[in-house]
Amino acid sequence: MSTNGSIDGPPLLKFRRVLGEQGIVAALRLLNSRAPHRFTGLYRYDGEMLRNLHLVDAFDPELVRGADVAMEDAYCAVVHERRQSIAFRDAKTAPEVTWRPGSPVVSYCGVLLTDGDGAAFGALCHFDVKPCDRPATEMELLENAAPILMAALEAAR
Repeated sequence: MSTNGSIDGPPLLKFRRVLGEQGIVAALRLLNSRAPHRFTGLYRYDGEMLRNLHLVDAFDPELVRGADVAMEDAYCAVVHERRQSIAFRDAKTAPEVTWRPGSPVVSYCGVLLTDGDGAAFGALCHFDVKPCDRPATEMELLENAAPILMAALEAAR
């Protein structure tokens, strides 16, 4: 349940509907359309690598998958280490994180995905190569969408 009791509010209901009717990529596109960030991605932790499962780009509707990333360069690794959501406008000046010079990511908003046993599976995130402000409601939507998305991933396996 969300902090304001709106877990089943219109944005999350729409997310559920799109995910059920059109699939994961369409659901990520919906999330991306609400965010100021260029990219929305779904990643899986795999040892020293962060594996991209799906990626959408606000500027390239044909893109559905991105490159894998070394964990040492990934802000999703911070989500994994802390087991909590993180968001920052500019990695070079953010007190929340240490800037990772091996990453082109400047702005990030990500939440942890956990499997049915509570183990860290990966991350759902918005990111950009330029600073972006994020509406407070988008973090809440990502946090509420994460378990729904994880259930869809587990069902697809």
